[in-house]
Amino acid sequence: MATLPTDIPHAMRAQIARAAVDAARSLVELGREVTPDAVFADAAARTAAARTRLLQPVVNATGVLLHTNLGRAPLAAETRAAMAVASGYTNLEYRLAEGVRGSRHEHAGHLLAAACGAEAGIVVNNNAAAVVLVLAAVARDREVVVSRGELVEIGGGFRVPEIMAETGARLVEVGTTNRTRRQDYARAITDATAIVLKVHASNYRMIGFVESTSVDELSTLGPPVVVDAGSGLLDELTPWLAARPGWLRDELGVRQCLERGAALVTFSGDKLLGGPQAGVIVGRRALIDRCVAHPLARAVRADKATLAGVQQVALAYLDGTAAALPFWHMATTPLIALRRRAERIAGAVDGVKVVDTDAVAGGGSLPGLDIPSVGVALAARVPELVARRLRTHGIVARIEGGNVVCDLRAVDPGDDDRLAAALRDAPA
Repeated sequence: MATLPTDIPHAMRAQIARAAVDAARSLVELGREVTPDAVFADAAARTAAARTRLLQPVVNATGVLLHTNLGRAPLAAETRAAMAVASGYTNLEYRLAEGVRGSRHEHAGHLLAAACGAEAGIVVNNNAAAVVLVLAAVARDREVVVSRGELVEIGGGFRVPEIMAETGARLVEVGTTNRTRRQDYARAITDATAIVLKVHASNYRMIGFVESTSVDELSTLGPPVVVDAGSGLLDELTPWLAARPGWLRDELGVRQCLERGAALVTFSGDKLLGGPQAGVIVGRRALIDRCVAHPLARAVRADKATLAGVQQVALAYLDGTAAALPFWHMATTPLIALRRRAERIAGAVDGVKVVDTDAVAGGGSLPGLDIPSVGVALAARVPELVARRLRTHGIVARIEGGNVVCDLRAVDPGDDDRLAAALRDAPA
Protein backbone atom coordinates (compact mmCIF):
# COMPACT_ATOMS: atom_id res chain seq x y z
CA MET A 1 0.00 0.00 0.00
CA ALA A 2 1.26 3.49 -0.86
CA THR A 3 2.32 5.88 1.88
CA LEU A 4 1.45 9.54 2.13
CA PRO A 5 4.20 12.09 1.50
CA THR A 6 5.36 13.68 4.74
CA ASP A 7 6.97 16.86 3.42
CA ILE A 8 3.96 19.06 4.21
CA PRO A 9 2.68 19.80 7.73
CA HIS A 10 0.59 17.25 9.61
CA ALA A 11 -2.37 19.65 9.84
CA MET A 12 -2.49 19.94 6.05
CA ARG A 13 -2.18 16.17 5.60
CA ALA A 14 -5.01 15.59 8.07
CA GLN A 15 -7.22 18.04 6.22
CA ILE A 16 -6.43 16.32 2.91
CA ALA A 17 -7.16 12.88 4.41
CA ARG A 18 -10.53 14.07 5.67
CA ALA A 19 -11.37 15.45 2.20
CA ALA A 20 -10.46 12.09 0.61
CA VAL A 21 -12.62 10.21 3.10
CA ASP A 22 -15.54 12.60 2.52
CA ALA A 23 -15.20 12.07 -1.24
CA ALA A 24 -15.22 8.30 -0.73
CA ARG A 25 -18.36 8.50 1.42
CA SER A 26 -20.09 10.48 -1.31
CA LEU A 27 -19.25 7.76 -3.82
CA VAL A 28 -20.55 5.04 -1.49
CA GLU A 29 -23.80 6.96 -1.04
CA LEU A 30 -24.13 6.89 -4.84
CA GLY A 31 -23.77 3.12 -4.81
CA ARG A 32 -20.17 3.03 -6.01
CA GLU A 33 -17.68 0.51 -4.62
CA VAL A 34 -14.70 2.14 -2.92
CA THR A 35 -11.62 0.26 -1.67
CA PRO A 36 -9.25 1.45 1.08
CA ASP A 37 -6.42 1.54 -1.45
CA ALA A 38 -8.49 3.85 -3.71
CA VAL A 39 -9.11 6.23 -0.79
CA PHE A 40 -5.44 6.25 0.08
CA ALA A 41 -4.45 6.83 -3.56
CA ASP A 42 -6.86 9.77 -3.72
CA ALA A 43 -5.32 11.25 -0.57
CA ALA A 44 -1.82 10.80 -2.01
CA ALA A 45 -2.84 12.54 -5.25
CA ARG A 46 -4.37 15.42 -3.31
CA THR A 47 -1.18 15.71 -1.26
CA ALA A 48 0.97 15.80 -4.38
CA ALA A 49 -1.25 18.54 -5.81
CA ALA A 50 -0.97 20.52 -2.56
CA ARG A 51 2.81 20.22 -2.70
CA THR A 52 2.92 21.83 -6.15
CA ARG A 53 1.08 24.85 -4.76
CA LEU A 54 3.86 25.59 -2.26
CA LEU A 55 6.43 28.16 -3.35
CA GLN A 56 9.47 26.35 -4.73
CA PRO A 57 12.30 26.90 -7.23
CA VAL A 58 11.62 26.13 -10.89
CA VAL A 59 13.64 26.11 -14.10
CA ASN A 60 12.42 28.80 -16.47
CA ALA A 61 12.75 27.31 -19.96
CA THR A 62 10.03 29.51 -21.47
CA GLY A 63 12.36 32.07 -23.02
CA VAL A 64 10.64 34.85 -21.05
CA LEU A 65 13.45 36.24 -18.92
CA LEU A 66 11.34 38.38 -16.58
CA HIS A 67 8.44 35.95 -16.35
CA THR A 68 5.87 37.53 -14.02
CA ASN A 69 4.33 34.18 -13.10
CA LEU A 70 7.78 32.76 -12.29
CA GLY A 71 9.01 35.63 -10.10
CA ARG A 72 10.54 37.97 -12.68
CA ALA A 73 14.25 38.74 -12.19
CA PRO A 74 16.35 36.03 -10.53
CA LEU A 75 18.61 37.55 -7.90
CA ALA A 76 22.40 37.55 -7.78
CA ALA A 77 24.16 35.65 -5.02
CA GLU A 78 25.33 38.96 -3.55
CA THR A 79 21.78 40.29 -3.54
CA ARG A 80 20.47 37.16 -1.82
CA ALA A 81 23.28 37.35 0.72
CA ALA A 82 22.46 40.98 1.49
CA MET A 83 18.80 40.09 1.99
CA ALA A 84 19.77 37.20 4.26
CA VAL A 85 21.95 39.48 6.41
CA ALA A 86 18.98 41.82 6.74
CA SER A 87 16.92 39.02 8.29
CA GLY A 88 18.54 39.90 11.60
CA TYR A 89 18.84 43.25 13.32
CA THR A 90 19.99 46.06 11.03
CA ASN A 91 20.39 49.83 11.13
CA LEU A 92 17.17 50.10 9.10
CA GLU A 93 16.00 53.26 10.86
CA TYR A 94 19.02 54.00 13.02
CA ARG A 95 22.08 56.18 12.42
CA LEU A 96 25.06 54.36 13.82
CA ALA A 97 27.38 57.38 13.78
CA GLU A 98 25.06 59.60 15.80
CA GLY A 99 23.20 56.95 17.77
CA VAL A 100 19.81 58.42 16.89
CA ARG A 101 16.76 57.39 14.91
CA GLY A 102 17.13 57.53 11.13
CA SER A 103 14.97 56.72 8.12
CA ARG A 104 14.64 53.58 6.01
CA HIS A 105 14.80 55.88 2.97
CA GLU A 106 18.44 56.80 3.66
CA HIS A 107 19.93 53.61 2.22
CA ALA A 108 18.81 52.08 -1.08
CA GLY A 109 16.93 55.15 -2.33
CA HIS A 110 19.95 57.37 -1.77
CA LEU A 111 22.23 55.00 -3.68
CA LEU A 112 19.85 54.62 -6.64
CA ALA A 113 19.56 58.38 -6.84
CA ALA A 114 23.34 58.60 -7.05
CA ALA A 115 23.40 55.87 -9.71
CA CYS A 116 21.12 57.81 -12.05
CA GLY A 117 22.09 61.39 -11.21
CA ALA A 118 19.05 62.38 -9.14
CA GLU A 119 18.99 64.63 -6.08
CA ALA A 120 17.13 62.08 -3.96
CA GLY A 121 15.23 58.82 -4.11
CA ILE A 122 13.07 56.41 -2.13
CA VAL A 123 12.10 52.76 -2.49
CA VAL A 124 8.57 51.42 -2.02
CA ASN A 125 7.03 48.00 -2.60
CA ASN A 126 6.39 48.21 -6.38
CA ASN A 127 6.14 50.70 -9.23
CA ALA A 128 2.34 50.96 -9.03
CA ALA A 129 2.77 52.01 -5.41
CA ALA A 130 5.40 54.54 -6.48
CA VAL A 131 2.97 56.13 -8.94
CA VAL A 132 0.16 56.16 -6.37
CA LEU A 133 2.39 57.81 -3.77
CA VAL A 134 3.57 60.50 -6.19
CA LEU A 135 0.03 61.35 -7.30
CA ALA A 136 -1.26 61.43 -3.73
CA ALA A 137 1.62 63.51 -2.41
CA VAL A 138 1.98 65.97 -5.29
CA ALA A 139 -1.36 66.12 -7.12
CA ARG A 140 -4.21 65.40 -4.69
CA ASP A 141 -7.27 67.61 -5.46
CA ARG A 142 -5.44 69.03 -8.48
CA GLU A 143 -5.17 68.17 -12.16
CA VAL A 144 -2.80 65.76 -13.85
CA VAL A 145 -2.38 66.14 -17.61
CA VAL A 146 -1.86 62.86 -19.50
CA SER A 147 -1.88 61.85 -23.15
CA ARG A 148 -4.81 59.63 -24.15
CA GLY A 149 -2.29 57.30 -25.76
CA GLU A 150 -0.65 56.71 -22.37
CA LEU A 151 -3.70 55.79 -20.29
CA VAL A 152 -2.52 52.21 -20.03
CA GLU A 153 -3.63 49.14 -18.15
CA ILE A 154 -0.93 47.20 -16.34
CA GLY A 155 -0.97 43.60 -15.15
CA GLY A 156 -3.89 42.48 -13.03
CA GLY A 157 -6.33 44.95 -14.61
CA PHE A 158 -5.01 48.09 -12.91
CA ARG A 159 -5.62 51.13 -15.08
CA VAL A 160 -3.97 54.56 -14.84
CA PRO A 161 -7.29 56.49 -14.68
CA GLU A 162 -8.57 54.27 -11.87
CA ILE A 163 -5.33 54.55 -9.92
CA MET A 164 -5.43 58.32 -10.34
CA ALA A 165 -9.01 58.52 -9.07
CA GLU A 166 -8.04 56.64 -5.91
CA THR A 167 -5.35 59.24 -5.13
CA GLY A 168 -7.73 62.19 -5.39
CA ALA A 169 -5.98 63.62 -8.45
CA ARG A 170 -8.12 64.78 -11.38
CA LEU A 171 -7.32 63.37 -14.79
CA VAL A 172 -7.10 65.70 -17.77
CA GLU A 173 -6.80 63.79 -21.06
CA VAL A 174 -5.10 65.45 -24.02
CA GLY A 175 -4.39 64.53 -27.64
CA THR A 176 -5.64 61.39 -29.32
CA THR A 177 -4.85 57.70 -28.91
CA ASN A 178 -2.07 57.76 -31.50
CA ARG A 179 -0.88 61.40 -31.64
CA THR A 180 -0.30 63.91 -28.86
CA ARG A 181 1.70 67.09 -29.44
CA ARG A 182 3.23 69.68 -27.12
CA GLN A 183 0.46 72.18 -27.88
CA ASP A 184 -2.14 69.65 -26.72
CA TYR A 185 -0.54 69.70 -23.28
CA ALA A 186 -0.03 73.47 -23.34
CA ARG A 187 -3.73 74.14 -24.00
CA ALA A 188 -4.73 71.95 -21.05
CA ILE A 189 -2.46 73.53 -18.44
CA THR A 190 -4.15 75.85 -15.94
CA ASP A 191 -3.53 77.12 -12.42
CA ALA A 192 -5.09 73.85 -11.22
CA THR A 193 -2.46 71.72 -12.97
CA ALA A 194 -0.21 69.91 -10.50
CA ILE A 195 1.91 67.82 -12.86
CA VAL A 196 2.27 66.57 -16.40
CA LEU A 197 2.46 62.78 -16.34
CA LYS A 198 4.23 60.81 -19.05
CA VAL A 199 3.73 57.05 -19.02
CA HIS A 200 6.41 55.18 -20.93
CA ALA A 201 5.18 52.41 -23.22
CA SER A 202 7.03 49.67 -21.38
CA ASN A 203 4.24 47.10 -21.71
CA TYR A 204 2.83 47.91 -25.14
CA ARG A 205 4.05 49.33 -28.45
CA MET A 206 2.23 51.61 -30.85
CA ILE A 207 3.37 51.77 -34.47
CA GLY A 208 2.22 53.48 -37.65
CA PHE A 209 0.79 57.00 -37.74
CA VAL A 210 1.93 58.01 -34.26
CA GLU A 211 3.43 61.02 -32.54
CA SER A 212 4.30 61.66 -28.92
CA THR A 213 5.85 64.50 -26.96
CA SER A 214 9.32 64.03 -25.48
CA VAL A 215 10.28 64.69 -21.89
CA ASP A 216 12.44 67.66 -22.80
CA GLU A 217 9.53 69.27 -24.68
CA LEU A 218 7.18 68.69 -21.75
CA SER A 219 9.68 70.16 -19.29
CA THR A 220 9.35 73.57 -20.97
CA LEU A 221 5.62 73.83 -20.18
CA GLY A 222 5.97 74.89 -16.55
CA PRO A 223 4.43 72.25 -14.26
CA PRO A 224 6.69 69.45 -12.96
CA VAL A 225 6.98 66.51 -15.33
CA VAL A 226 6.60 63.06 -13.75
CA VAL A 227 7.69 60.09 -15.86
CA ASP A 228 6.46 56.59 -15.14
CA ALA A 229 9.41 54.83 -16.79
CA GLY A 230 8.07 51.41 -15.83
CA SER A 231 10.77 48.85 -16.52
CA GLY A 232 13.66 50.62 -14.86
CA LEU A 233 16.49 50.87 -17.37
CA LEU A 234 18.79 53.01 -15.23
CA ASP A 235 20.78 54.48 -18.12
CA GLU A 236 19.87 53.95 -21.77
CA LEU A 237 23.59 54.01 -22.68
CA THR A 238 24.11 50.85 -20.54
CA PRO A 239 27.66 51.80 -19.45
CA TRP A 240 27.84 48.61 -17.37
CA LEU A 241 27.84 46.54 -20.59
CA ALA A 242 30.59 46.27 -23.21
CA ALA A 243 28.05 47.33 -25.87
CA ARG A 244 24.43 48.44 -25.83
CA PRO A 245 22.20 45.53 -26.98
CA GLY A 246 20.23 46.26 -30.14
CA TRP A 247 17.08 44.71 -28.65
CA LEU A 248 16.83 47.60 -26.17
CA ARG A 249 16.11 49.87 -29.13
CA ASP A 250 14.26 52.98 -27.84
CA GLU A 251 13.84 51.93 -24.20
CA LEU A 252 13.77 55.03 -22.00
CA GLY A 253 16.61 55.55 -19.50
CA VAL A 254 15.92 56.94 -16.03
CA ARG A 255 19.07 59.09 -16.12
CA GLN A 256 18.11 60.56 -19.49
CA CYS A 257 14.59 61.42 -18.26
CA LEU A 258 16.11 63.41 -15.42
CA GLU A 259 18.68 65.08 -17.68
CA ARG A 260 15.90 66.12 -20.04
CA GLY A 261 13.95 67.85 -17.31
CA ALA A 262 11.78 65.32 -15.49
CA ALA A 263 11.09 66.35 -11.90
CA LEU A 264 10.37 62.78 -10.77
CA VAL A 265 10.79 59.35 -12.36
CA THR A 266 9.19 56.15 -11.09
CA PHE A 267 10.32 52.66 -12.09
CA SER A 268 10.54 49.04 -11.01
CA GLY A 269 13.28 47.63 -8.83
CA ASP A 270 12.94 44.28 -10.56
CA LYS A 271 12.49 44.01 -14.34
CA LEU A 272 15.36 45.73 -16.16
CA LEU A 273 17.02 46.93 -12.96
CA GLY A 274 17.50 43.29 -12.00
CA GLY A 275 16.68 43.39 -8.30
CA PRO A 276 13.87 42.24 -6.00
CA GLN A 277 10.32 43.45 -6.55
CA ALA A 278 10.20 47.10 -5.56
CA GLY A 279 9.22 50.52 -6.82
CA VAL A 280 11.58 53.47 -6.99
CA ILE A 281 11.01 57.22 -7.07
CA VAL A 282 13.95 59.48 -7.92
CA GLY A 283 14.18 63.19 -8.71
CA ARG A 284 14.04 66.58 -7.07
CA ARG A 285 14.65 66.52 -3.33
CA ALA A 286 11.72 68.81 -2.45
CA LEU A 287 9.25 66.52 -4.22
CA ILE A 288 10.84 63.36 -2.80
CA ASP A 289 10.53 64.88 0.68
CA ARG A 290 6.80 65.42 0.07
CA CYS A 291 6.45 61.77 -0.86
CA VAL A 292 8.36 60.63 2.25
CA ALA A 293 6.17 62.82 4.49
CA HIS A 294 2.86 61.61 3.02
CA PRO A 295 0.86 59.11 5.13
CA LEU A 296 0.73 56.64 2.23
CA ALA A 297 4.51 56.33 2.37
CA ARG A 298 4.16 54.07 5.40
CA ALA A 299 1.49 51.94 3.73
CA VAL A 300 3.62 51.26 0.65
CA ARG A 301 7.07 51.16 2.22
CA ALA A 302 9.48 48.34 1.41
CA ASP A 303 10.59 45.88 4.07
CA LYS A 304 14.17 45.56 5.31
CA ALA A 305 15.04 42.52 3.19
CA THR A 306 13.87 44.24 0.00
CA LEU A 307 15.76 47.41 0.88
CA ALA A 308 18.92 45.41 1.51
CA GLY A 309 18.55 43.66 -1.84
CA VAL A 310 17.90 46.90 -3.74
CA GLN A 311 20.86 48.50 -1.96
CA GLN A 312 23.14 45.70 -3.19
CA VAL A 313 21.83 46.10 -6.74
CA ALA A 314 22.42 49.87 -6.58
CA LEU A 315 25.99 49.24 -5.44
CA ALA A 316 26.51 46.97 -8.46
CA TYR A 317 25.53 49.80 -10.79
CA LEU A 318 27.69 52.30 -8.92
CA ASP A 319 30.80 50.09 -8.98
CA GLY A 320 30.30 49.05 -12.62
CA THR A 321 29.58 45.34 -12.00
CA ALA A 322 25.89 45.34 -12.99
CA ALA A 323 26.67 43.22 -16.07
CA ALA A 324 26.98 40.27 -13.68
CA LEU A 325 23.41 40.68 -12.41
CA PRO A 326 21.50 37.56 -13.56
CA PHE A 327 19.13 39.42 -15.89
CA TRP A 328 21.90 41.19 -17.79
CA HIS A 329 24.08 38.08 -17.79
CA MET A 330 21.26 35.95 -19.24
CA ALA A 331 20.16 38.58 -21.74
CA THR A 332 23.67 39.10 -23.15
CA THR A 333 24.98 35.52 -23.19
CA PRO A 334 26.40 34.93 -26.70
CA LEU A 335 24.44 32.64 -29.00
CA ILE A 336 27.47 30.40 -29.48
CA ALA A 337 27.53 29.62 -25.76
CA LEU A 338 23.81 28.77 -25.75
CA ARG A 339 24.24 26.58 -28.82
CA ARG A 340 27.05 24.57 -27.22
CA ARG A 341 24.83 23.87 -24.20
CA ALA A 342 21.90 22.91 -26.43
CA GLU A 343 24.09 20.50 -28.40
CA ARG A 344 25.24 18.79 -25.18
CA ILE A 345 21.64 18.35 -24.03
CA ALA A 346 20.49 17.10 -27.45
CA GLY A 347 23.37 14.63 -27.54
CA ALA A 348 22.29 13.19 -24.21
CA VAL A 349 18.58 12.74 -24.97
CA ASP A 350 17.13 10.74 -27.86
CA GLY A 351 14.66 12.66 -30.01
CA VAL A 352 15.75 16.09 -28.84
CA LYS A 353 17.07 18.57 -31.40
CA VAL A 354 18.73 21.98 -31.25
CA VAL A 355 16.53 24.88 -32.41
CA ASP A 356 16.94 28.61 -32.92
CA THR A 357 14.43 30.51 -30.81
CA ASP A 358 13.44 34.04 -29.84
CA ALA A 359 13.45 34.99 -26.18
CA VAL A 360 11.80 38.12 -24.78
CA ALA A 361 12.49 40.32 -21.78
CA GLY A 362 8.96 39.89 -20.42
CA GLY A 363 7.45 41.39 -17.28
CA GLY A 364 5.93 44.18 -19.32
CA SER A 365 9.36 45.20 -20.64
CA LEU A 366 10.40 45.79 -24.26
CA PRO A 367 7.12 44.74 -25.92
CA GLY A 368 7.49 43.39 -29.44
CA LEU A 369 11.27 43.12 -29.20
CA ASP A 370 12.91 39.69 -29.41
CA ILE A 371 16.26 38.53 -28.10
CA PRO A 372 17.79 35.86 -30.39
CA SER A 373 18.28 32.63 -28.49
CA VAL A 374 18.86 28.87 -28.76
CA GLY A 375 17.02 25.97 -27.18
CA VAL A 376 16.14 22.31 -27.52
CA ALA A 377 12.89 20.85 -28.84
CA LEU A 378 11.16 17.52 -28.39
CA ALA A 379 8.44 16.45 -30.84
CA ALA A 380 5.50 14.70 -29.18
CA ARG A 381 2.14 13.27 -30.15
CA VAL A 382 0.57 15.11 -27.23
CA PRO A 383 2.92 17.98 -26.32
CA GLU A 384 0.70 19.03 -23.42
CA LEU A 385 1.48 15.72 -21.70
CA VAL A 386 5.21 16.28 -22.15
CA ALA A 387 4.97 19.81 -20.78
CA ARG A 388 3.00 18.50 -17.81
CA ARG A 389 5.63 15.82 -17.10
CA LEU A 390 8.38 18.45 -17.25
CA ARG A 391 6.48 20.52 -14.70
CA THR A 392 6.58 17.56 -12.29
CA HIS A 393 10.36 18.03 -12.46
CA GLY A 394 9.97 21.76 -11.79
CA ILE A 395 10.69 22.74 -15.41
CA VAL A 396 8.40 25.16 -17.23
CA ALA A 397 8.70 25.03 -21.04
CA ARG A 398 6.60 26.26 -23.96
CA ILE A 399 4.74 24.52 -26.79
CA GLU A 400 5.28 25.54 -30.41
CA GLY A 401 3.72 23.72 -33.35
CA GLY A 402 3.62 20.26 -31.79
CA ASN A 403 7.05 20.61 -30.18
CA VAL A 404 7.91 21.19 -26.55
CA VAL A 405 10.61 23.86 -26.65
CA CYS A 406 13.03 24.59 -23.83
CA ASP A 407 14.70 27.95 -24.44
CA LEU A 408 18.08 28.06 -22.71
CA ARG A 409 18.56 31.82 -22.35
CA ALA A 410 16.89 31.94 -18.93
CA VAL A 411 18.11 28.49 -17.82
CA ASP A 412 21.09 28.47 -15.48
CA PRO A 413 23.86 26.25 -16.94
CA GLY A 414 23.89 24.40 -13.62
CA ASP A 415 20.37 23.17 -14.43
CA ASP A 416 21.25 21.65 -17.83
CA ASP A 417 21.66 18.13 -16.43
CA ARG A 418 18.34 18.45 -14.60
CA LEU A 419 16.68 19.54 -17.83
CA ALA A 420 18.21 16.64 -19.77
CA ALA A 421 17.06 14.13 -17.14
CA ALA A 422 13.53 15.53 -17.25
CA LEU A 423 13.44 15.32 -21.05
CA ARG A 424 14.54 11.68 -20.88
CA ASP A 425 11.63 11.02 -18.52
CA ALA A 426 9.09 12.72 -20.81
CA PRO A 427 6.50 10.54 -22.59
CA ALA A 428 7.07 9.99 -26.32
